[in-house]
This record gives sequence, C-alpha cells and structure tokens, in this order.
Amino acid sequence: MIELRRITDLWRRLDVTIRDLSFALLLAVAAFLPALHDHGTQLGDLPARPFDALTIVVIALECLPLAVRRRWPAVCLILVSLGFALDQLRAYHTVTGTALAIALVSAGAYLERHRRLTAILLSAAYLPLALALDRLGSPEGPEGYVTFYLLLVVGWGIGSWLRSTRAAEAERRRHVAETTRAAERIRIARELHDVVTHHVTAMVVQAEAARYLTAAPDRLDASLSAVTDTGRRAIADLRHLLDLLTPDHDADVRLASVGELQALVEQTRRAGQPVEFIEEGTPARSTGSAEFVTYRVVQESLTNALKYAHGSRTVVRVRFGEKEITVEVGTDGSGSHTDPRNGPHTDPRNGPHIGSHAGSLGGSGRGLAGLRERVDALGGDFSAGGQSGGGFHVRARIPMESPS
Repeated sequence: MIELRRITDLWRRLDVTIRDLSFALLLAVAAFLPALHDHGTQLGDLPARPFDALTIVVIALECLPLAVRRRWPAVCLILVSLGFALDQLRAYHTVTGTALAIALVSAGAYLERHRRLTAILLSAAYLPLALALDRLGSPEGPEGYVTFYLLLVVGWGIGSWLRSTRAAEAERRRHVAETTRAAERIRIARELHDVVTHHVTAMVVQAEAARYLTAAPDRLDASLSAVTDTGRRAIADLRHLLDLLTPDHDADVRLASVGELQALVEQTRRAGQPVEFIEEGTPARSTGSAEFVTYRVVQESLTNALKYAHGSRTVVRVRFGEKEITVEVGTDGSGSHTDPRNGPHTDPRNGPHIGSHAGSLGGSGRGLAGLRERVDALGGDFSAGGQSGGGFHVRARIPMESPS
C-alpha cells in the first residue's frame, strides 16, 4: 500500500506532457494488437483496408499529439483531426480513431484563445471530408454524417463544461482565500488592539500619575517601576503575538487563559485602579476558546475602566458554570468616567484630577465591537452600556463549546 502511494506521488510529480505522452504511446501500441484490428471508429463505412506503411504515419498523427493536449490543445486537435481524416479516407479503421474524441474534449477544456474560430474552421473542414468519403463510395447517408457531427459537438461541449467547472472552482478557491485573509487581518487587528491598548493605557495612566509624585520619591519610584514592568509585559505579549503569526514557529504558542486573570487585575491595580476581583465556581480543565474570550472580555473592560473611569471602584465577577462562563465588569461612576461609546468627560462632583487625563486617550470603538464578535462566534451573549447611577457595565455569557 505504501509502495503504491509512493508510485502515485511520483507519477503526479511528473510533467503533464510526459504523463500524456505515456497515454498516447499506450494507445498507439494498442492499434497494432490483432484483436483490435478493424474495431476503430468508422465514418463512411468504407471496406476496411490492411495496414501498410502509411498506417504508421496515420497512427502517429492521431496519437502523439495527445502528449500536448493540455499545453497546446489547438495544435493537438488539428493534428489529430488530420490523422483521423486520413484514417477514414484510407479505411484503416484503427482503434486510435478514439483520439479525436479525447482531443476534442481537451480542446474544449483547455483552449483559452480563438475558441470560436477553431470550432468554425474544424466544422468547415468536416464538410469536405464527408464529400470525399461519399465520392469514394461510402454508403453513409446524410443522417449518418449529421449524427457523427453532433457527437463531435457533444465532445466539445463536455470539454467546455469541464472548463467552466474548473473556472468556477478556481473562483471559489480565490473567494475562500480572500475571505480567509480578511478574517485573518481582522483577527490580527483584534489581537493587536487587545494587547497594545491595555498595556499602553496602563503605562500612560501610570506615567501621568508619576507627574504628581515628585514630592514623594518612594511612591514615584514605585510608579515608574510599574511603568517599566507594564512595558516589559507589552513587549512579551507582542512577541507572543508575532510568534502566533509566524507559520514556521516551532515553539508551543499558547493563548491567554483564565488562570492569568489575577495577574491582569493586579496590573490594573498598580495602574491606580481600585479593582475588586470575585471568582465563583471552579474553572474546567479545558474550556477551549471560551477561556481565551473570557480573558479578553476582562482585559478590554479593565482597559476601558482605566481610560474612562480612572479611580472609580471597579468590580470584576467571573462565574464558572457547567456549560458556560459568565463575566461581569462594572464601575460605580465615582471620579472621572466616560462612556466608551461617546468619549471622555469629567465628573462634575470631583473636578479634574489625574484620571481625567486618561480619557484623552479616546477610543475607536473597536474594542467592544471585537468583544461582541468574539462572544457571538461562540454562541454567547454580550452587552455593554452605562448604568443609571453612573459608571459602565459589561456582561458576557460565554458557552464553553461552540454551537454545532
């Protein structure tokens, strides 16, 4: 079985001309088998003639051009048609007459230019052949010649159908490739947004806070250290993302998981955001994409809290059920806050403070839209909006298995 597969692979690697030449030679050899004598295509029903020296030329004209039937289909069809005409006029009736049907189908399938002209010229050449056979005493009536011509048209039509089918398949593959590339670009944009926005937002907030700590060296040093650590995490995450995008990467690339939520919350706290993290239930051993989407929902929600509600109390609640994960992230509206959908504004009760500068980062709206698409892809529910008492609330229900 392995040996047969190896031979098949070797055959497929051969040039198409060599493969077609093998078939052409096999057909030529078959013409000389005694059992196949006088069993070829007969147009005109002239009495069969024994093979002579000219027979070799006729067989060569009918068979050898098949080697280029896919590379030069017009040349193949013209030469095979000439050989077929000689075969019928000389009444050899060789089995190689079947090469005409093969050449017709191949021309219909592979001829790209001058298709209509080729069909018209060959049709015009058919009439003199029929007249010549009639003059040689052929008993074939007009209906016989018409029937044979229609069979030739069917052969050409089959080739044209194969050509259109092949073109449709190529178009389908091109469309699939374009769709795949577009989806990949969207995925890359989401990953870059999630990774870069969170870390850069934290760094901007931390650096902004450091401006107000010049009189407290210890706190200033801690704030700058937090900026450095966040920058290093950003570089590490970006490298990991680039690893995911490299086809020949051999390392075991991994996706973010719910086990890293505590570290994510701690990083946000170091950026000056008071975050309460509540985890209910026990995470399943393997939740597939749901685990990654859960992490992204929390990450993007905390990024928005830093940008639009810096200093506000933020609650992150992650509940692990048997079949789904529920994520809720909300801010209480104290301090500087902004609805991520509308842009920044300052809490009139407290006035501007360090957190209000985070709102100047603005937002493109891609984050929440990306989260909604991620959750919807798994068959879950996603909602995000402002709360009546101020602040912002995000809720996601993420199934652990994709819908069938």
